[in-house]
Amino acid sequence: MTMAASSARNHDYHLVDPSPWPFIGAMGAFALAVGSVAAFHGYSYLWAVPGLLIVLYTMAAWWRDVIREAEHEGHHTPVVQLHLRYGMVMFIASEVMFFVAWFWAYFNASLFPTEAIGHVWPPATIETFDPWHLPFVNTLILLLSGTTVTWAHHALLHDDRKGLIQGLTLTVILGALFTTLQAYEYSHAAFGFKDGIYASTFYMATGFHGFHVIVGTIFLLVCLIRAMKGHFKSNHHFGFEAAAWYWHFVDVVWLFLFTAIYWWGAGTPAAH
Repeated sequence: MTMAASSARNHDYHLVDPSPWPFIGAMGAFALAVGSVAAFHGYSYLWAVPGLLIVLYTMAAWWRDVIREAEHEGHHTPVVQLHLRYGMVMFIASEVMFFVAWFWAYFNASLFPTEAIGHVWPPATIETFDPWHLPFVNTLILLLSGTTVTWAHHALLHDDRKGLIQGLTLTVILGALFTTLQAYEYSHAAFGFKDGIYASTFYMATGFHGFHVIVGTIFLLVCLIRAMKGHFKSNHHFGFEAAAWYWHFVDVVWLFLFTAIYWWGAGTPAAH
């Protein structure tokens, strides 16, 4: 048996080459954690910047390598793509449980209000948002973005490159608009993060969702750039598919947030 024959791949799996990114990413995460703890104890937040930059660079470089493996080296066989889908499903499942924790905290406080907040929810000292003002507008924006990303996916399946790019562009714009309106909403809130259990659960749940919207928007922006470069094909586009799944997950979580926190949990609307 020749050397070439003995080294030939006779399976559909991708055995990744040695990579520096796990080690570099771990070191960056450690530096970020140490810098963040230092900042929490009164030191400058600049202590966290080196670790953050290392983490961001690692993410960009690692995902660049994955894209290269898929687009230029042909390692993403149907079997590999299937396993990537399993991985994305498990990741989204873990994100669901992450938000379950914040909903649990919210409902624990709201369904059984303690004596400290007057046995009433929301607390009498809290002036909540009118759910049919900015929260409702943001709901419409996210629902519309769900349709545009579906349009982009449908266009891709039918080899409509123009429709793919247009749908992704609109989705990215809508995601950025949602973030802008949420920042405006926060800037006009009548309560701060430290103003009791209502404020804490409100900001943790809606704030982490806002962070996920930003991540999803970046995810889709990268897909838009890749689409413009002609990376995706109708039968090979897991990167876009994963971004679309993530975006739909973000939409669904917001519907629960709007219903439970903004609408069901509304008290006296805040005057803006």
